Amino acid sequence: MKRSLVTFLMACAYWFSVSAQEGVYSITGTVVDTASGQKLAKSSIVLVHAKDSMLYRFTRTDEAGSFKLGNLDTGEYMLFATFPEYADYVERFTLDSTSTMMDFGHVGLVLRSKLLEEVLVSRSQAITIRGDTTEYDAASFTIQPNAKVEDLLKQLPGIQVDQDGKITAQGQTVNKVLVDGEEFFGDDPTLVTRNLRGDMVDKVQLYDKMSDQAEFTGVDDGERSKTLNIKLKEDKKKGYFGKVDAGAGTNEMYQGQAMFNRFDNKQRFSAFGTLGNTGRTGLNWQDADRYSPSGNTTLMEDGGIMISFGGGQDEIESWGGRYDGRGIPSVLNGGAFYSNKWNDGKQSINGNYKIGELGVKGSSSTISQNNLPTGTINTEAGQTFDRRIFRQRGGAIFEAQFDSTSNVKVTVNGSLRNGETTEFNESEGSNGTGQLLNRSTRNTNNKTEGQDVYLSALWTKKLRKKGRTLSWEVNETINQSKANGFLYSENSFYNDAGGVDSLLLVDQLKINDTKSSVFNSNITYSEPFTNALSLVVNYRLTANNGTSLRQSFNPAGSGSYTDLDSLYSNDFKLNQLANQLGAIFNFKKGKSTLNFGTRASQVQFDQTDRYINNRFERSFTNHNPQLRWQYRFSQQKSFNVSYNGNNTQPTINQIQPVRVNDDPMNIVLGNPDLKPSYTNRFNMSYNSFKVLGNQYMYFSGSFSNTNNAIVSNTYTDSVGRNTFQYANLDNKTPMNYYFYSNFSKNLKKWNINVGAGLNTNGNIYYNLTNGALNKTVSSSYSGTVFLRQYIQKKYDFNLSFGPSYTYGESSLQPDRNNNGWGMSGRYSFNIYLPWKFQITSEGNYMYTAATQSFDENFERFIADASVSKKFLKDETLQFSVGVNDIFNQNVGFSRSASSTYITQNRYTTITRFLMFSLTWDFNKMGGASIQN
Repeated sequence: MKRSLVTFLMACAYWFSVSAQEGVYSITGTVVDTASGQKLAKSSIVLVHAKDSMLYRFTRTDEAGSFKLGNLDTGEYMLFATFPEYADYVERFTLDSTSTMMDFGHVGLVLRSKLLEEVLVSRSQAITIRGDTTEYDAASFTIQPNAKVEDLLKQLPGIQVDQDGKITAQGQTVNKVLVDGEEFFGDDPTLVTRNLRGDMVDKVQLYDKMSDQAEFTGVDDGERSKTLNIKLKEDKKKGYFGKVDAGAGTNEMYQGQAMFNRFDNKQRFSAFGTLGNTGRTGLNWQDADRYSPSGNTTLMEDGGIMISFGGGQDEIESWGGRYDGRGIPSVLNGGAFYSNKWNDGKQSINGNYKIGELGVKGSSSTISQNNLPTGTINTEAGQTFDRRIFRQRGGAIFEAQFDSTSNVKVTVNGSLRNGETTEFNESEGSNGTGQLLNRSTRNTNNKTEGQDVYLSALWTKKLRKKGRTLSWEVNETINQSKANGFLYSENSFYNDAGGVDSLLLVDQLKINDTKSSVFNSNITYSEPFTNALSLVVNYRLTANNGTSLRQSFNPAGSGSYTDLDSLYSNDFKLNQLANQLGAIFNFKKGKSTLNFGTRASQVQFDQTDRYINNRFERSFTNHNPQLRWQYRFSQQKSFNVSYNGNNTQPTINQIQPVRVNDDPMNIVLGNPDLKPSYTNRFNMSYNSFKVLGNQYMYFSGSFSNTNNAIVSNTYTDSVGRNTFQYANLDNKTPMNYYFYSNFSKNLKKWNINVGAGLNTNGNIYYNLTNGALNKTVSSSYSGTVFLRQYIQKKYDFNLSFGPSYTYGESSLQPDRNNNGWGMSGRYSFNIYLPWKFQITSEGNYMYTAATQSFDENFERFIADASVSKKFLKDETLQFSVGVNDIFNQNVGFSRSASSTYITQNRYTTITRFLMFSLTWDFNKMGGASIQN
């Protein structure tokens, strides 16, 4: 009966293959025995439409086990591969405009007897690798009821999530988290991962997101951002869900959060609000990039001069508006999000609005050592600060499809902000024998405000010939930043006898007003020469215009500051024009994809100080070659290698710095003779997943060297005062490198996931110190072992730990280094008890050994724990009692080494407290359409 059914299906498939309309796509592959690698000749290959399971094509493999189905149309399909006594192979895939040929590589079949031995029979693949995309099947990973997306991510191989919600994947920080390919609250990661339910997720896709134009043409333009895309289940796109959380604790700690989400297929609405001072709610780790109050404007796409109106040492706008664990925060914020698609998805809109206030109070102390050719200078410094920033941000994206060949995308973003900062700094410097060299105190009090607007429009057009496209993107960024504040500093310098040799007093009012406008226009055209070879050319025009008014006023009596200090005041006008032309070839055949080409930019720079009528002009040309090759062994295995070369122009502060007197201990001079440096960068990565055994392997590496490097040239005088200038280094080549690896495997006998990783990074850097060439070699090596297990309704745990070794040495002081061992570890576990009780704990351990530079070991173990009880039939109401930092060891600490400096920093942060909280998760998804 079964053989007759197969014969009937084959006959039907043959009829459909003859009668179907011819297409231009094809698929290939080789059917093999997974265990032995033997080619399985005469295997049946059946292709059906995914939508209705209607048969579309049929064939058999040849003597080498290979198959090919051609003349296929675009669409979603399911591929069936069968052979007697073997379990069927089933895979769903899509044919679209990205490639005319899809190679399945080795299609592995497993003997039914083998599967029975392993008890587990599963047609789903936990991980699938398609080109640059690693796709995780959410159903293959177990999470608790009402768990969030963040809990799901912690189960995925190669992905780590820290206590602040920061996501690291394959050794790199994830910058975007999308939902069904679209931004959610302006792609704020934690609003997705900590609020969307894990059981709503169908797939999790990890990839390097390219620019919109690069995604349209299919050719890499060098703009990449590590991205997670959360694909929701179809039956989870209709209904509403959310949560309300409130907590109060000892030491006047509190936190609260509320979020509501309403999905109705293509229409989505969300709103949220948070408040607290625990450091775990509020503006997340990425908000610095979106809300920074600085007046900086950068131009990097064309290799132009990096422009910073802020002035490298100016305290007026130095705070980035973020919470980085230093100090005690208080936060209040909220927002709303709306998206909709209509007209069969041809038009869509996506908009969000966020408002928030963040305040941080704290203190820090720093010990630093400056290694000079003649000895060392040791500095002890302390700081107290009180910072506040209020900001609003809104944005919208509108997309429209005019017809099957053309689209337009319009993006608008804007923000408003204001803030206040009060800081007190004091420092004391001495030489290696303990003789006092200098003492400094500094008070600053600043108020800032600013506005930012970003406008963008992208038009794409597919022309008549397949693969021939035209696209045009224009965008403009407008920034305005104002700041005013007071600076008061006293700086004493001592002679050999210990007496005061000189005294420098600064008492000034500072007023800054900067404006900038950056316009970009980029036209891209792609031309296919053959099915395998195509060319993409582009022309980009960039115009950057801005003004910067900086005024310093001395006291004129009666408490008024009206005496203009012309030495530290300026009125700059900037104009920069860049023209770029690029050509990239793309070759794709079989399992290989190769693209190579270059971009060249011509930049004209013109800056005028209107106070003194001083003009600075400069023009230069940049070349940026690139090469990238990918080999795809199969759906679960790929290898990538790439090369990029780029010029780095000196910044305007390195060429012609704005004179500032905020820190008389550090003075910057310009060097108008600086030339651009050139960096060669090589990257490599390998990705592999084996279905049997759930075995995953990933490693990546990078190496770069810089010719004609721009390095610091520092002169430190006898009282410890530093004068900085930059110079080109033509006889030495600085280098950077890193290597990251991750391996994981499921041990079915014990139902546990185990894994390990080896990582290293380092650099060789040069600088000039008091006329002597200093070579700094630094590197770090670390190994990690992790264990992960989940036993439903009993317990789950994650454990990772490993040693590290840091090497740091300066040629000027070879007898003093920062070499030392370390150890780190992280854990989390949940124990599920009767009567809906649950014990939860997580923590991290860090040990840093003493070094020649610092004779003190540092050890810290931070552990949090809670006991909770769930209520209601669906367990959506939870009451918990928790302790933050049980052992009261959360002491802020960091060590670093760079150039001739070795630094150790300690700072105040959140310590032990007891928290009582109540959380309600509500959910009604998958029901009928919600009525308004």
